[in-house]
Amino acid sequence: MEKNKKDDRRKFLKNTSLSLLSVAVFPSIIKADNSVESVDNKDFTLNCNQSTEDAYGQGPFYTANAPTIQNNQLADINEVGTRIIISGQVFNLECSEVIPNTEIDIWHANDAGEYDNIGYNLRGKTTTNSQGFYIFESVKPGLYLNGSTFRPSHIHFKITPPGFNTLITQLYFQGDPYLSTDAAASITSGSFDATNRIIPLVTNSNGDLEGIWDIVIDGNGVPVGTNNIHLDKGMIYSVSPNPFTNYIDINYGVFIKSKVVISVYNIRGEIVANLDERVLEPERYSVSWKPHINLPKGHYFISIIINDLQVHYTKVVRQ
Repeated sequence: MEKNKKDDRRKFLKNTSLSLLSVAVFPSIIKADNSVESVDNKDFTLNCNQSTEDAYGQGPFYTANAPTIQNNQLADINEVGTRIIISGQVFNLECSEVIPNTEIDIWHANDAGEYDNIGYNLRGKTTTNSQGFYIFESVKPGLYLNGSTFRPSHIHFKITPPGFNTLITQLYFQGDPYLSTDAAASITSGSFDATNRIIPLVTNSNGDLEGIWDIVIDGNGVPVGTNNIHLDKGMIYSVSPNPFTNYIDINYGVFIKSKVVISVYNIRGEIVANLDERVLEPERYSVSWKPHINLPKGHYFISIIINDLQVHYTKVVRQ
């Protein structure tokens, strides 16, 4: 698909969202200080393309007034199917700001390809936190016939930034055998282009599928330095064990002499712990986090801040 000049101007380094995936599948590169071993890769510059409407729009299975998702669980723990975790950030059109308090209304079919049109099973709303993050856990939607062919597995979204218009769209998954035959998922240009709404899924250490979808939409947000992120300053190399229960080890690197802060945030964007805060020379370092026994189970974000700039996140799960 040909990119226009506006799209080219919107390229930027969105590594905070990429770091939600495990280090094993993290697709970025860094150019480190010579005293620290660098990580090789091809390219980690992404396109900042406006998220598009799906050609099928809202579809026939939407139910208004869905409840708020509790503990990031869209699907009950006993729901049949393969567990799937979707996360990302919501950005403005230039990707220079993240948009907190964006309402995200989600619904999809169950493992058998059936929608709950009576109640609210697999239907719910969540809101982005102070750093524009959202996350929810569910089951991978099953397939169902649409005429003579199956629709690919998909999740419906209604996304409403504060004070701006709602985007109604659908998310698809790479490798689905019905993408190319679907009237909506197969569109690769124009206002219904689904290209950037077909995401890869990877299996995490807990055996669940994980995918990242960053949403780019018209809205007013807050700058967090995402257009100035440089992994040549430092990054989190690994966290283990993950998922964890009583402790987790964080291994990180600093590539220039800097003031460094390692912090832990919950899904609401609140600081849970400051693990390390000092001026460090270029080198590899490690720190352990032993959270309080009463800390709730769930998803947390560990961040590395270099000279007051958040340069890298990674997601961890406490069991």
